[in-house]
Amino acid sequence: MAATDEVGHVDHPLVTEGLLEDRQYQVTLADAALDDHTLICLPTGLGKTAVSLLTTAERLHEDGGKALFLAPTKPLVTQHAEFYREALQIPDDEIVVFTGEVSPDDRAALWDDARIVVATPQVVENDLVGNRISLADVTHLTFDECHRASGDYAYNYIAERYHEDATDPLVTGMSASPGGDEEAILQVCENLGLREVEVMTEDDADVAEYTHDTDVTWERVELPEEILEIRDGLNDVISDRLEKLKQLGVTNKTSPDLSEKELVRIQGQLRELMDNDQSEGYEGMSLHAEIRKLNTAVNYVETQAVESLRRYFERLKQAARASGASKADQRLISDPKVREAMRRAEDYDDLHPKFRQTRILLAQTLGLDGGERVIVFTESRDTAETLTDFLGEHFETRKFVGQSDTEGSDGMTQTQQQETLDAFRAGEFEVLVSTSVAEEGLDVPEVDLVLFYEPVPTAIRSIQRKGRTGRQTEGNVVVLLAEDTRDEAYFWKSRNDEKRMERELRDLKSVAGEIESELIEEATIDDYADAGSDGSDRSDTGGETEGSAGSAGGNSAYVESTTAAQSSGQSGLSAFATDGSDASASGGETEGSGESDDVPVTGEETEGLGGDDVSDDEASGDDSGETEGVVATAAPDGETIEIVADQRELDSSIARDLSTRDGIETRLETLAVGDYVLSDRVVIERKSVADFLDTLTGGDRSMFEQVGDAGRHYARPVVIVEGADLYGERNVHPNAIRGALSSLAVDFGASVLRTEDEDDTADLLEVIATREQEQADREVSVHGEKQSKTVAEQQEYVVASIAEVGPVTARSLLEHFGSVEGVMTANEDDLTEVEGVGAVTAERIREVVGSDYSG
Repeated sequence: MAATDEVGHVDHPLVTEGLLEDRQYQVTLADAALDDHTLICLPTGLGKTAVSLLTTAERLHEDGGKALFLAPTKPLVTQHAEFYREALQIPDDEIVVFTGEVSPDDRAALWDDARIVVATPQVVENDLVGNRISLADVTHLTFDECHRASGDYAYNYIAERYHEDATDPLVTGMSASPGGDEEAILQVCENLGLREVEVMTEDDADVAEYTHDTDVTWERVELPEEILEIRDGLNDVISDRLEKLKQLGVTNKTSPDLSEKELVRIQGQLRELMDNDQSEGYEGMSLHAEIRKLNTAVNYVETQAVESLRRYFERLKQAARASGASKADQRLISDPKVREAMRRAEDYDDLHPKFRQTRILLAQTLGLDGGERVIVFTESRDTAETLTDFLGEHFETRKFVGQSDTEGSDGMTQTQQQETLDAFRAGEFEVLVSTSVAEEGLDVPEVDLVLFYEPVPTAIRSIQRKGRTGRQTEGNVVVLLAEDTRDEAYFWKSRNDEKRMERELRDLKSVAGEIESELIEEATIDDYADAGSDGSDRSDTGGETEGSAGSAGGNSAYVESTTAAQSSGQSGLSAFATDGSDASASGGETEGSGESDDVPVTGEETEGLGGDDVSDDEASGDDSGETEGVVATAAPDGETIEIVADQRELDSSIARDLSTRDGIETRLETLAVGDYVLSDRVVIERKSVADFLDTLTGGDRSMFEQVGDAGRHYARPVVIVEGADLYGERNVHPNAIRGALSSLAVDFGASVLRTEDEDDTADLLEVIATREQEQADREVSVHGEKQSKTVAEQQEYVVASIAEVGPVTARSLLEHFGSVEGVMTANEDDLTEVEGVGAVTAERIREVVGSDYSG
């Protein structure tokens, strides 16, 4: 590992000489991280990144390969990359940044030559799903702010892929606050594949010399009567709406100080009513939306600023006046008590007391105490901007907000954020007013005061904010609390959670060995489970046992059932197995069954089975009954099945799921047609049950146009309707649903298949792709296969190719004018006589047809 030079700096072949201070606790943690997949817990501001850098330097020096460093935000990525370029003796062009601002093609090219990649997790996730990069030669992977590794966050998927794909993996997770309790910390470790836990607190001797006491005080402010009157008026409206929800039977509470937990519970009950198509559910959800908006308004007036409340009211009024405004918005701004609150807010011309207190505290720190820098944190973008203007009259002040634009407020670009931090660090201004974007890990300069304009409700965020002071000298933290408001509740929750987390971190340090044992034990159990109860290996294709399909060692019940089916003249399930008789891939139909290849199936019934239905479970390879493992088999060694997914499908877990399966190679494209391409003739349009029903109830006919486009490019378009209870989810007449299914099958030539959920859809895609590419020996083509079209189809294609004209409108135009020539020579007035053709479409047709060509 690294040595120490004569003047107390790290001495390592890859570390810039004289740059990195030799801190024993950092070296100790880096040594531990080199031994195994390790969670590093270290207080904010004490150099977690230096620990990762030392680990990376040693891995690259000893083992070669490349390192991947993941951070949750673009500013953090930029900051870490600059630190690595400065601290490591590696050419700058070999330390590259991956964010959404770098195109996928550029990222793929940069990856090959890079030694260190610093990236946001979302782009790496996309590149892995799209098969643009490989983690095989990554010898060190760092997850910064690893407490985010929960739920569907991209960290979890990347960790799974890394442990599977890397030749010699090593993972380091870093956080000052890894979780609220032992269970949460264990979950983070399991999600990232971490087996060791290293904790250092400010109580450790090696750490203590680099920290200083942070004095935390709580300043209470009293709200004036005018503000309380505005709040009370809004609370009266909340109580009124809660009374109506009580009458609907979804709550017993009418007090306006409703907890978030209770609001979520009420929302869940209302969704159940909506799912049962009860009108009370829709009525209640509208009331619930009003309560949410009123709560936001109360929060503004109590804890932020009256000016922020005025801005919020203005946005509500604009939303209510917009076309398609919700009833909740319209009802809210017309309520007499809300209108009175708006009037009072407009008439209020004094400062919120927190503004006055903030100015006093800054004057004391920067003036009387001789301080140089202060950070003011606030939850609200509105308040940040108002505070910046107000404090700017007395101090050199700048704001620091996120990159996204909000209504009435522009975000800051990554360059603007970096320039602002650089200027703050250089002393060009005294006060930084920031939203939560500066909380997490950013290299914000040491400051003399951190001012919380309001308490934050979570311990993790509170710890991160406080970490901005007390690194080099004693620091101060002040929290402003508006008395008798929700500030009080947030303060006590955060304080109790923080004390618990500090206590649990100390406990974690003492029981780290026990947690490590538990992690190792769980990993061992998982390994055993993966092998199957009989110790045999299982493939990743639905739990199938290798060699079971059609082999002598297969399930005897399967052999008996298929033999009986074949002897009775039925096709039998063997027709659907990948090594069965020659079968088509047109949605599961068997050639020679008396049906044409061109007849689509709906997934509800499969023709050619002697009139017997095949259940969804059987068709999808679900492990129910005695047909387990029959439908799909893993790809032969050395062969892969390719599935192309549209970029927009990354909102679901399907592409990620498929990318982790043996024998499956995924690729991401921006597809002009379909959601998934499985061969040169099979394209998939995936619709949730809700989306499918929206097509029938909302007047949106885009689904049929999408399927029509798919049919023009691919011989076997397939529509997958995903979700349970197609006929029961909404109050839609079953015949309307059957009519839509029939239209897709008969009018558009599409096979319609049903799946239960995303997992079921992924299984089905794998089965179809395997049949197409292995049995039918077909290649994948994102452009489809050339087809011989009928004259009518070609005519529809020509007309539909004009912008603004879809397949349905093309047919209407051809039926009205009788020929392509008639459509092309018609004037705008004649065109608008056709159903579905408006003035804009008619103008566009004439523009395309009549304009001079200029290549």
